[in-house]
Amino acid sequence: MATLDRRGRPLGSLRISVTDRCNLRCQYCMPEPEYVWLPRTDILAFEEICALADVFTGLGVDRVRLTGGEPLLRTDLPNLIRMLAARPAIRDLALTTNGLLLADQAAALRAAGLPRITVSLDTLRPGRFRELTRIDALDAVLAGLTAAAARFDTLKIDTVVIRGMNDDELLDILEHGRTLGAEVRFIEYMDVGGATRWSLADVVSRDDILRAIAARYGTVEPIDEQTSAPADRFRLADGTTFGIISSTTAPFCSTCDRSRLTADGMWYLCLYALAGTNLRDPLRDGASPAVLRRLIESVWTARDDRGAELRAAAADRRPLIPVETLRQSPHLEMHTRGG
Repeated sequence: MATLDRRGRPLGSLRISVTDRCNLRCQYCMPEPEYVWLPRTDILAFEEICALADVFTGLGVDRVRLTGGEPLLRTDLPNLIRMLAARPAIRDLALTTNGLLLADQAAALRAAGLPRITVSLDTLRPGRFRELTRIDALDAVLAGLTAAAARFDTLKIDTVVIRGMNDDELLDILEHGRTLGAEVRFIEYMDVGGATRWSLADVVSRDDILRAIAARYGTVEPIDEQTSAPADRFRLADGTTFGIISSTTAPFCSTCDRSRLTADGMWYLCLYALAGTNLRDPLRDGASPAVLRRLIESVWTARDDRGAELRAAAADRRPLIPVETLRQSPHLEMHTRGG
């Protein structure tokens, strides 16, 4: 039986961050020069992650996505994937990565039971990649994508679109995805967590993206799907599909069934939430699965979050959280709570 919040949204999808560390410094996520990291001793062991996953699946979660930071930085990650993939209650297991380490790890991830993967790719130009990420590593990401295309059942490419930065590459990235057999998802630049330099003027909206694609390919047909997936999907005349995640200009809070578990066991009901629930401490203090279930159930059934809708309605929309606050509370960072 589904566990519903106050708006009738089921607890269906859980994003699990396995580390807050990242090997890139993308401008839209980690634009500052220094960060405060979670204490190593607080990071959940794989057995602890699986214990919490079992409680969540008992309440209706059947989709799990592993995130970071950059999840491929977590030592022995295939072992966790193997443990989660063996759980029948998880019908959809996925992972999101920046792709930097993927070429070397793709085979092990697939062998461990990971069926699908999403790779972030914001540009195909080496100089621009270096400007966006502060690392000269585009070739490694492209090699990771090629390795993934040869191994996984489903490959998606996530592209955060920023005006004046990479909005002139929409068609190039769409074509690159087509050559790999990957579906591209364009993501509106969001004012969450560490996006301290966000500006509404930098946002390329869903309508802008659709206009640019239609100008090149002609008719763009919306795909009618009744799902809680964050992306609206579209089809070109030749059958090519792509998605747009429009959290900034057209929020989808009414169908959001996702929550996020940080690498140190803080549970957040919304990407915009300023506070979460500590699940690590009761777990380590010996709380039974039944006690943890009651805790999670009580929090979800009281949920009324609609952070993206409230942000969209704000009269004076500026970056969500000041830098000084982020340094005092790293849990507010997007790279900590799994984006």
